[in-house]
Amino acid sequence: MTQHTSPPSPQRQMTGAEIFVRSLIEEKVDIVFGYPGGAVIGIYDALHDISDIKHILTRHEQGAVHAAEGYAKASGKPGVALVTSGPGATNTVTGIADAYMDSVPIVVFTGQVALKLIGNDAFQEADIVGITRPITKHNYLVRDVNELAATVKEAFYVATTGRPGPVLVDLPKDVMAMKTMFSYPKSVKMRSYVPHVEGHQKQLDKAIALIAKAKRPILYVGGGTILSNAAEELTKFAHKTKIPVTTTLHGLGAFPETDELSLGMLGMHGTWYSNTAVNYSDLLIAVGARFDDRVTGKTDAFAPEAKKIHIDVDPSNISKNVKVDVPIVGDVKKVLQQLMPSVTALDTKDWIQTIKTWKEEHPLRYRNGKYIRMQHVIQKISEITKGKAVIVSDVGQHQMWTAQFYKYVYPRTHLTSGGLGTMGFSLPASMGAAFARKDFPVISISGDGGFQMNIQELATIREHSVPIKIIILNNGYLGMVRQWQELFWRKRYSHVEMFGPDYVKLAEAYGIPGFRATQTDEVEDVIKKMFAIDGPVLAEFKVVKEDNVYPMIPAGQTYHEIIDMPEEKTASTDGEKESDIEMVTITKG
Repeated sequence: MTQHTSPPSPQRQMTGAEIFVRSLIEEKVDIVFGYPGGAVIGIYDALHDISDIKHILTRHEQGAVHAAEGYAKASGKPGVALVTSGPGATNTVTGIADAYMDSVPIVVFTGQVALKLIGNDAFQEADIVGITRPITKHNYLVRDVNELAATVKEAFYVATTGRPGPVLVDLPKDVMAMKTMFSYPKSVKMRSYVPHVEGHQKQLDKAIALIAKAKRPILYVGGGTILSNAAEELTKFAHKTKIPVTTTLHGLGAFPETDELSLGMLGMHGTWYSNTAVNYSDLLIAVGARFDDRVTGKTDAFAPEAKKIHIDVDPSNISKNVKVDVPIVGDVKKVLQQLMPSVTALDTKDWIQTIKTWKEEHPLRYRNGKYIRMQHVIQKISEITKGKAVIVSDVGQHQMWTAQFYKYVYPRTHLTSGGLGTMGFSLPASMGAAFARKDFPVISISGDGGFQMNIQELATIREHSVPIKIIILNNGYLGMVRQWQELFWRKRYSHVEMFGPDYVKLAEAYGIPGFRATQTDEVEDVIKKMFAIDGPVLAEFKVVKEDNVYPMIPAGQTYHEIIDMPEEKTASTDGEKESDIEMVTITKG
């Protein structure tokens, strides 16, 4: 039986491995996702008798990094992954790139061969520092055990301050065996890295003047608002000024979608009325958003009538994609606090009424009949949970429908892979989220394609009885690729049909209860059965094979090219008759 003891005494010399573990404890790290190997065996030995840190053995290093991402996104605290050298390190690359694109604060520790072997093509050697340099906020190779503690301190500081992001620390095996006295820094000062937090008063004054004159303003809210923990400030700002709010994919949850000022998501698959409102706005206030191409489409035609204010902690984001009139560099939470006392309620009554009319004329909608639509499953989950759940979606059609048809009310309840679009994200990320959050249930929503990419983490979930509700929306296709082939490639469906296993039997093989629904009238019952089980549970929904996500603005196009849902029945192989189908409409806000 393992004996759990206190951390090693700081009054004696410690090995690098012991210093590393002690440093994590000093950073209040409570959970590490990892996979051992030869280069980190000393670290794992040092972890063996430590009760302060819970180690979760994932079944793949990519799963460890996505789990660390899910933990960070759901909690706001940095996620931590620990892997060995060579293939262990290179298997983290996709997760690190994902975290970099989405500004997720994680610290990844990789084992490395001994210093004297670096560059000699040693067994399980890889230049992970060089490999990850373009996809990390910063990375380190520790060459001296005396610098180890300070490097760990600096890594967490860099990952969590300013615009958050992944940091990698490479740990040579011999450095982990060297000894020195342990001393952990209380603070970090870096001459080359000083994040700017407060907005410049001159720029604030310009923004206040523009806001006061606006007749058709829109708040365009991105994931930086959630990263800054500024959802409360944003909501107060919107209510005080009476400005409607639209969010990016990562901004979902920053503003309650039950609010009449909410326009839901904008962009390629955003609501018709949010894209229309942005197009006709006279003032666009970008809050923690980066004018991503999936939002703007053709950049020189984006919000053509609007003056633009951009609030972002990262100065490199300002005017990178779209030129703005008033840039404000600073932390979103702090800048909104600075602006709040000087703004007043605007006369937006007519503007809000116009948007309300657009909502009524062009709501989100889908066709519902005997056979299951993904939209219906997501709508039912939304109705049952009433926003009190952490939704972790994978990548594809279901991701967009999850953004459209679930009503988000709270921050940090919508987790997904946005910038990189990583299939296989949801299952391990939901595991990390479940370790971080005990207040809300965690629901993993995947397509059959993405689910199979990190399917091995079912073993980790079962081992730790992680109470995730796993939903597979199975259409037997790589759905989004098939949609593009239908719309833009003359329906030449090249290599997108997806054969999969019996997911219910697969779940049961891992010791996880499984359910299946094949018709619409079974959906609600299956969802309720899932929530009645305390531990992990999986449900497969066999959905209509050929369905398309609408609205849609084709890549690189403008609002004027938006494709709304066609009136004729969407092509499908379910054999439904048009007379058996009803139209369901959903309005956000």
